[in-house]
Amino acid sequence: MTQAGQVQPVPQDEVEGGLFVVFEGGDGVGKSTQVDLLVTWLTEQGCDVVRTHEPGGSPWGPDIRRLLLSTSEHPPSPRAEALLYAAERAEHVHAVVRPALARGAVVVSDRYLDSSVAYQGVGRGLGAQRVEDLSRWATNDLRPDLVVVLDLGPEPALRRSEHPADRLESEPLAFHESVRQAFLDLADRDRDRYLVLDADRPPEHVHADVRAAVQPLLARTSRDST
Repeated sequence: MTQAGQVQPVPQDEVEGGLFVVFEGGDGVGKSTQVDLLVTWLTEQGCDVVRTHEPGGSPWGPDIRRLLLSTSEHPPSPRAEALLYAAERAEHVHAVVRPALARGAVVVSDRYLDSSVAYQGVGRGLGAQRVEDLSRWATNDLRPDLVVVLDLGPEPALRRSEHPADRLESEPLAFHESVRQAFLDLADRDRDRYLVLDADRPPEHVHADVRAAVQPLLARTSRDST
């Protein structure tokens, strides 16, 4: 497995030959656990796997992540927050995701574009379409092959957290409810690329459903590369 940030940039118009899988959902739904399970399984299948995340997956992303999630007295305004996410995403795609896809790797990301649509577009009230357009421009319209939305009510999800709440996790329950609905609305709009799973189940059961969705995509990618 290759760690994010260890690959070299390639031209933006390079044709991708790999597979791009993204996990989305509210805070505490179990994305990190499912990313771990999928990366382990893909590695066992002999795949070249790049595990990454947003915000923070680009070479200079950790600095932006600290700005975005810090509980400081001077948080960024909603518009500045959206722009910071878009800037980090642009670099993430340029320096990490596209190079990996160009060589035929499987990229597994904990969050991507839909998180900005849900959190800033809907949660912050900036407008879902406006924020989506910003991120599509930032990424040169790079879309995942599969988006797995882990769905769980915000109250049980936030209770799962084992670390102090960051700035977004500390938002009121109504904020998290609107974010949850935004993810479901995005999935409903494009059912061919989205898989919505009930996250209130044992992790291994959720992983079995993820694996069943990824397996045919791997087979397709193998055929395309021959």
